[in-house]
Amino acid sequence: MSKLKRPLAVLAGLCLSVAAVFPAAHAADESVLRVSAIPDEAPTELQRKFEPLGKYLEKELDMEVRFQPVSDYAGVVEALDAGRLDLAWLGGFTFVQARLRTGDAVPLVQREQDAAFTSTFIASDASVDEHSDLKGKSFAFGSVSSTSGHLMPRYFLQQADIDVDAFFGRVAFSNAHDATVAWVASGRVDGGVLNSSVWNKLVEEGKVDTSKVHAYATTPTYYDYNWTVRGDLQPELAERIKAAFLKLDPANPEHKEILDLQRASRFIETSPENYEGIEQAARAAGLLQ
Repeated sequence: MSKLKRPLAVLAGLCLSVAAVFPAAHAADESVLRVSAIPDEAPTELQRKFEPLGKYLEKELDMEVRFQPVSDYAGVVEALDAGRLDLAWLGGFTFVQARLRTGDAVPLVQREQDAAFTSTFIASDASVDEHSDLKGKSFAFGSVSSTSGHLMPRYFLQQADIDVDAFFGRVAFSNAHDATVAWVASGRVDGGVLNSSVWNKLVEEGKVDTSKVHAYATTPTYYDYNWTVRGDLQPELAERIKAAFLKLDPANPEHKEILDLQRASRFIETSPENYEGIEQAARAAGLLQ
């Protein structure tokens, strides 16, 4: 079965595999905070974004902070469940999957922007200005488990009476937001959808040729990303981690660098209840049984 024809059934196996990317769990070692993030951008970009934050957390928590990259979204969920991770940057849908799998994963904070997040639809043909213009064309989502790159765009298309798999001539999964832009810009697919924050960043940094790809629509808002800890992490440490994020102040130049890399105005507290709408959307879209 080709990648471009991959059915939604692959979700059934998403939370298997990838244990090999993490070292064996060392639950007794409380001197190291093990951190990861869903791979929604290129690995080098994720590492660049995390480095100043990691140094800040080391200073605030007085402990080593170790970033452990993963190759796919399911790896983060499995590692949290197995106790091989302490803290993870998750999308809303990945958090729902982690919460359902572990039963006790705790979302600590989200960016202020994540309370009203959106996805951006893009196309290569300048004449495309609504979904109907892409009927029968090829279209790319990001990762199957991406909230902003798949679940919520699919859900909102469904709400607009568009059956994604019948409407588009070919559906692909690029596995990362920046990859989706590259696919559309190169003509590999006619259209796609991605995290609005990543789209805006790529445009601002001149990393997308807007003569080859343009945004034609934006979804309604929804809750998205958060920093989550495993449920059995020491409560005192979890509170210190939360306090460190909430302490980040854009008026402080050092903090602003961290916030800017995270594309955050500031961090605010969050709770599992904020992601109930994501779970409902996933069930409605057929991505959760």
